[in-house]
Amino acid sequence: MRPVEILVIVADFLTFLVIAVPRLRTMRWMGGIALIAFSLAVVQMLVEGPRWQMIPAYVLAVIFLFVWLALVFVKLTRITNHIRIRRFVVRSAISLAIIGLALSAVLPNVLPVFQLPRPSGPYAIGTLTYDWTDVGRREVFSPDRNRRRELMVQIWYPAIQGSTTATAPYLSDADAVTTALTQLHHFPSALLDYLTYVKSHAGEAAPVVRNAPNYPVLIYLEGLTGYRQMSTFQVEALVSYGYIVVGIDQPGVASSVVFSDGHHIPLTSELFSQVETLYHQSLSPTEPAPQFYDQTFPNGIIPYFAQDVSFTLDQLTTLNTKDPNGILTGKLDLAHIGMLGISMGGMVGAEACLKDTRIKACLMMDVAMTADVVHAGLQQSTMWITRPADSMRLEREKDGGWSEQAIAQTLSTQHAVYASLPGDGYFVQVPGMFHIDFTDLDLLAPLLPIPGIVSGPIGSQRAHEIVNVYSLAFFDKYLKSKPEVLLAGASATYPEVIFAKRRL
Repeated sequence: MRPVEILVIVADFLTFLVIAVPRLRTMRWMGGIALIAFSLAVVQMLVEGPRWQMIPAYVLAVIFLFVWLALVFVKLTRITNHIRIRRFVVRSAISLAIIGLALSAVLPNVLPVFQLPRPSGPYAIGTLTYDWTDVGRREVFSPDRNRRRELMVQIWYPAIQGSTTATAPYLSDADAVTTALTQLHHFPSALLDYLTYVKSHAGEAAPVVRNAPNYPVLIYLEGLTGYRQMSTFQVEALVSYGYIVVGIDQPGVASSVVFSDGHHIPLTSELFSQVETLYHQSLSPTEPAPQFYDQTFPNGIIPYFAQDVSFTLDQLTTLNTKDPNGILTGKLDLAHIGMLGISMGGMVGAEACLKDTRIKACLMMDVAMTADVVHAGLQQSTMWITRPADSMRLEREKDGGWSEQAIAQTLSTQHAVYASLPGDGYFVQVPGMFHIDFTDLDLLAPLLPIPGIVSGPIGSQRAHEIVNVYSLAFFDKYLKSKPEVLLAGASATYPEVIFAKRRL
């Protein structure tokens, strides 16, 4: 909950006590506290922004104000039977207050305006967003053959501590994204609207840190129906330790991509169904190959998405020569590029690692590998972070999904690529994690079991800590040449982790 929201609820509760406890029930006490509660409700709506979860608290503040005014009116006018009227007003107010206070305490905590974990590294975080169009490629998710592939790309980078006081929103286009998410996952339309108030730790266009000439670059890829900020806990942690992270919003993967001119491409239910078909073709190719908008996809859709990564790397080369914002010019170390992706993003990332040798370190999280990648193998240093089969089965029991076929395909394809690595590789399994524990989604409704948003028994805080320390150790070793004890073997600090490695 936000600070003024807490004050509103506390003021409502104190007003309730004044009304409910006869010894406290004086006009002076009641008037003062009722006015404070009402004023705080107004301030909260103006300063922090209103949200429907706070409606019971707002209503109570208004009711208490009217109760006080009614009692004052009865007292001043000396209405006949004023004692009986006063009792009726007080008892009605108490009854409404009990219901209102219960709702006021529950709703804002069930769906909180949450705070992202504060990054532990020495650097602050800046962010910039770019709208890039690949004029050489057709947008396959449009019936218009002339539409070119367009991407929204957000870059997070190390910034100077104390250089900015205003932080960027967690979701810059929250309305479009939450609308698409609720439609895709069949949530009530108002369930996630509070996300518009969640803040990141990144300052918009903050000055970049000059401690180093440049910083290694990591490409972050979202999961299907996700958004480019869906693992901000991990992105911000990496940036705070001296990485530039580039998140790509990919039409056909993201729940909704909103471009700089205002138009957007939502992942509708019909489009989602088509993407799923093309996604499975990449995992297990069949004949005849599926078609979409008069194009045939013998290897499915994943190679097409992987081209977004190569295009982005080309654009970053240009950006490094001259950033139109005048901030990132020369700050990207494009000789040291890594990739990290969750779910479908990990699958796209593995395909990009196969096709683009500019990527030197690959981190895939909780996803199967494509037939292309299994057949050809990867040459880069690679890490997988996933779960044992039993944890996937437990997730199926609690939240559905994860059929035996999906579990077998995920783990067997990961192991196949891991076993074929010519160089260093790491296979990290975390029992008790569920799929959303690799993202921020577990923060959306911590007390409300929403289908598709259920955290594992390990707890999101521990899950995020493990993901962060292992991903940082991996990239530090292979992009910064730092010795990493954590990658030497099993860790006493993280005894639950099942750790395997292969070295040259």
